[in-house]
Amino acid sequence: MGISIWQLLIILAIVLVLFGAKRLKNVGSDLGTAIKGFKQSMSDGEDDVSGDKSLEDKDGGNVIDAEVTRHDKDKV
Repeated sequence: MGISIWQLLIILAIVLVLFGAKRLKNVGSDLGTAIKGFKQSMSDGEDDVSGDKSLEDKDGGNVIDAEVTRHDKDKV
């Protein structure tokens, strides 16, 4: 018992009447930009994790090597 194409067209017509085509275009554009930014952030995050474990200063080209250790406050 799914939604037929006619029901989807009626819903689309109601949404167009309520919001207008210009506002829907802006919402779609904003949503597309947000999704694109999210995907770019995810791919940048994967590069950071899979890449070299050093941090590079973009201006001077300096490399900082560091080791991360975990200190639990509960353990003495």
